[in-house]
Amino acid sequence: MSETQNAASGRIASLLDANSFVEIGGQVTARSTDFNLLAEAAPSDGVVTGYGTVDGGLVYVYSQDVTVLNGTIGEMHARKISNLYHLAEKTGAPVVAMIDCGGVRLQESTDALNALGRIFRNQAMNSGVVPQITAVYGNAGGGLSILTGLSDFVFMEADKARLFVNAPDAIEGSNVDKFDNSKCQFQMEQGHVDFAGSEAEMASKMRELLALLPQNNEDEGVSENCGDDLNRATAGLASTIGNAADTLRILSDGGQFFETKPEFAKSMVIGFIKLNGYTVGAVANSGDDGALHARGAEKAADFIGFCDAFNIPVLTLVNAEKFSSCKCTERRMTKEGARLAYAYTNATVPKVTVVAGRAFGTPYVLMGSKAIGADMVFAWKNAEIGTMNAASAAKILADSKDAETIKQTAAEYAELQESALSAARRGYVDTIIDDADTRKYVIGAFEMLYTKRENRPDRKHGTV
Repeated sequence: MSETQNAASGRIASLLDANSFVEIGGQVTARSTDFNLLAEAAPSDGVVTGYGTVDGGLVYVYSQDVTVLNGTIGEMHARKISNLYHLAEKTGAPVVAMIDCGGVRLQESTDALNALGRIFRNQAMNSGVVPQITAVYGNAGGGLSILTGLSDFVFMEADKARLFVNAPDAIEGSNVDKFDNSKCQFQMEQGHVDFAGSEAEMASKMRELLALLPQNNEDEGVSENCGDDLNRATAGLASTIGNAADTLRILSDGGQFFETKPEFAKSMVIGFIKLNGYTVGAVANSGDDGALHARGAEKAADFIGFCDAFNIPVLTLVNAEKFSSCKCTERRMTKEGARLAYAYTNATVPKVTVVAGRAFGTPYVLMGSKAIGADMVFAWKNAEIGTMNAASAAKILADSKDAETIKQTAAEYAELQESALSAARRGYVDTIIDDADTRKYVIGAFEMLYTKRENRPDRKHGTV
């Protein structure tokens, strides 16, 4: 067995618990006779498939072997993969795909294309049923890139891996020196990849993620013993509000925060934390400008949809006072803002929101407000909640008045219409808290909501 052949099985071994892997279909080989394909050795038809455990939990995994027919997808190759998805659906366990592929097998033509389509269908049918993770180690081009898009999370080797629909040289006026769209950094920035690193780092992070996720959509939730103080004070939390990742680490048990899509839409931070030993999905505005971007709305909506599918509660930290003033937002916010509103409204999992800074206008409404379905809303004492900031409101309310009148109007507006207290008086905030007490209040709210049950109108599915 060559070094590269060892790599396909070695990647599986690096992910799974020691000696837990059981191979399925090891004797399967290509059966096409066109172009004398049977004359070529095709052990396992270029893909190692089977199951094992990660921290004792069942996981199905396949790893493509680039040394066998360049790892291309043919009829039997795809049949082995599809079989894993059928088993995953029956037993309710995650699927991990390890991609290193030369594309669709030319010698098998439409048989190979049909086989690829069946993988797509199996992924789609299992979406929201079992978690799906794809790791790209080599090439994932053309149709293979769709496999990553159908996955819940994508990992990519930082240096050698390539992910693309069209190779750089196939794009008019481009080449790899001008613009390499297949590189990891580009794909991270487009939101197609959740984590990049070495093969060893990928295996470690995939194990960490699998430990945070439920086995399937019927699991009640992922929990472990919490060694952190449930009432631990989070003094100074307000000073981190511009860096949401730091805020979430301080709140989480033991500082654990698994961030996803960190290079995409950096004004929105998403990922998983632990609260009282339970996995919680976190959504938070980040940055000093307090702007909600279209890409940030897209990022949050997709994540909330995943959490809802797998019964993972959602915590939202709000610091949003305006929409971003840019062409991207003008082009896309109408749709992406609607998707964000839909995601929060449609989610039936426990939803807790903390207004941690400024919450103005429609961005405030979209970020998990009481109006679109938050079960509990907390606000820090100095939080500002309203239609717009007091200074801007006063200029409208006291139009054509002198500067002193505008100043007085602004002060009055801040007290009556913009404070956390004014929102609490109207029932839009449940409790006003000190930032140092955030952890204990949030944990208490999720404990109270543990048995939440909520139905939706009978329908096939929404259309947003």
